[in-house]
Amino acid sequence: MESHAQKHSEPSALDANRGMDGDAEGPDTSGHSAHRNEDNPAQNPARESQQSGTIVVKIGGSTLGGSDTTLQDLVELQRQGMNPVVVHGGGKIISEWMEKQGVRPKFVRGLRVTDEPSLDIVVAVLTGLINKNLVASLVNMGARAIGISGADDGMLRAEVKDSELGLVGRVVAVNTDPIKAVMSAGCMPVIAPVAMLAGEDSTDGNDFEATLLNINADTAAGEIAFALSAERLVFLTDVDGVLDTSHRLIPRLTERQAIGLIRSNVAAGGMIPKLEACVTALKAGGIAQIVDGRKPLALKETVAGKTFGTRVG
Repeated sequence: MESHAQKHSEPSALDANRGMDGDAEGPDTSGHSAHRNEDNPAQNPARESQQSGTIVVKIGGSTLGGSDTTLQDLVELQRQGMNPVVVHGGGKIISEWMEKQGVRPKFVRGLRVTDEPSLDIVVAVLTGLINKNLVASLVNMGARAIGISGADDGMLRAEVKDSELGLVGRVVAVNTDPIKAVMSAGCMPVIAPVAMLAGEDSTDGNDFEATLLNINADTAAGEIAFALSAERLVFLTDVDGVLDTSHRLIPRLTERQAIGLIRSNVAAGGMIPKLEACVTALKAGGIAQIVDGRKPLALKETVAGKTFGTRVG
């Protein structure tokens, strides 16, 4: 198995635990993009080689419905010979199921705490209900798709980012083997963002219950795009893109400008992890975009080069 892409343990706003499109929510405007040994691909032999035609697409429940054509676009991209990799959130549906199960959400400094009862619901809803419904819909529309999660073959390893927030993690390593295995079979990976707790491997071979962690879906998408050296990362969201202080769309941002918007609190809420994930993906040499996924053909036309939303890099 190929070595995992490792990173420093420096805290980062990339670890933010927020947003209805993710599975950990709450506003957080602190921090900045994590620094990596892998920032220069030429100095990192463990980096994946550029995956031609690989496009990581983050989708959330807020964009699926109405005039949205995301799933149709994914099917068409696969038919065209591209390799879409889907990462999905599900915060809104998780909240609904927590309410149904009588699990009351807890918050610390405005951030949701993921305790063990909450994590059970997060894992069940993300890896089961949402993931399998997405896969079934894609297959029914003519795609070849397989649903997996960050726990499969240890795809995502994470550390607890803040003990007060409970079982919420920040990714420290990505194993691309399971993703590439699905793509090698001619299928589209559809990934649920949960992770295994890093450092819990059983060295003596005895059975032992692993700890799963809740991961922000935007963050997971950025880390996976970086590890795959994806040529493009696309966030499909429910706003036009990144907005300035006058609520006007910003069509293009440099990495420095994106970080500046976060530090100055111009970017807020669920836009913060998206911007940070874009910055992460740029380290692999691709491009990153945040577009309004509610518009018909938004994904297909974005990939085709039409100007939509905000491009970072």
